[in-house]
Amino acid sequence: MKESAVKKIAVLTSGGDSPGMNAALRAVVRTANYYHIECYGVREGYNGLIHDDFLKMGPRSVKNIINQGGTILKSARSMEFKTKEGRQKAYDNCVKHGIDALVCIGGDGTFTGAKIFNEEFGIRVIGVPGTIDNDIFGTDNTIGYDTALNTAMEAIDKIRDTATSHNRVFFVEVMGRDAGFIALNSGLATGALDILIPEKKDSMADLFANFRKAEKTGKASSIVVVAEGEKLGNIYDLAKETKEEFPDYDIRVTILGHIQRGGSPSCADRVLASRLGYGAVVGLMEGKTNVMAGMRSNDLVYTPIEEAIKKHNEINKDLLLISEILAI
Repeated sequence: MKESAVKKIAVLTSGGDSPGMNAALRAVVRTANYYHIECYGVREGYNGLIHDDFLKMGPRSVKNIINQGGTILKSARSMEFKTKEGRQKAYDNCVKHGIDALVCIGGDGTFTGAKIFNEEFGIRVIGVPGTIDNDIFGTDNTIGYDTALNTAMEAIDKIRDTATSHNRVFFVEVMGRDAGFIALNSGLATGALDILIPEKKDSMADLFANFRKAEKTGKASSIVVVAEGEKLGNIYDLAKETKEEFPDYDIRVTILGHIQRGGSPSCADRVLASRLGYGAVVGLMEGKTNVMAGMRSNDLVYTPIEEAIKKHNEINKDLLLISEILAI
């Protein structure tokens, strides 16, 4: 490899945490060390840049973290970084430490901040997609998505046991404020009667029709998986309307919540995070900036951050059809 375009980098985790962020951090630090690039960790995301919370990191700084959920650098959503004054402080601290470039691990908000920082001050930035929602364009999967999906699936499997035992209907809410990837795939994997996601136009009439169809086939218990961003209504209202339509149903509501964000990352997330952390450092060495490292068809690719923010991965229509066919 030619001489590196950067000599000293900083890495931070920002926004919502996701399983595998530590694995990505580990890959960044150790790849930098391998190529003789100084590396600093920044605590609490962009807040750490503003408040000069830098930590010199080496290979031993990231030992035994590949299997840990969350982020050892901590994460935060920085309101001050949204101001020009805050970003100026952050830049001054980067200059103070001689930082050439930033590796920013996070989602949309993290990348938006990185893009503005680069445009205002010229410091190189590269994004690593860490979010359980899988809604970042430019990568087939985001770090944390596979683990969150498996957490949701295992929880719904357990709920199904009690639903079957008592002939109950369960409405289960999974995370996905603007994206239904977790809901669609966990619902398909657990045999949900219906899956309600923001990307498709749902109606109570269609939901009720599915319940009636299930009754005719002798189904005594059902699971309905709902993405938290479902436009039809919140999960309690959906359950209430269903109870009014089917007064004999024994209906329960479960919100999985932040349990989906934690836990030891899956093998897939550890490998993905390792590849993207490596790719971020190599991209910076090659002079790339204002891009996100991602995996497409198992190849490392770089997507302009602006594109990664503006576009979104699309729901697979085949999966929607399959879920309907198999929910008989």
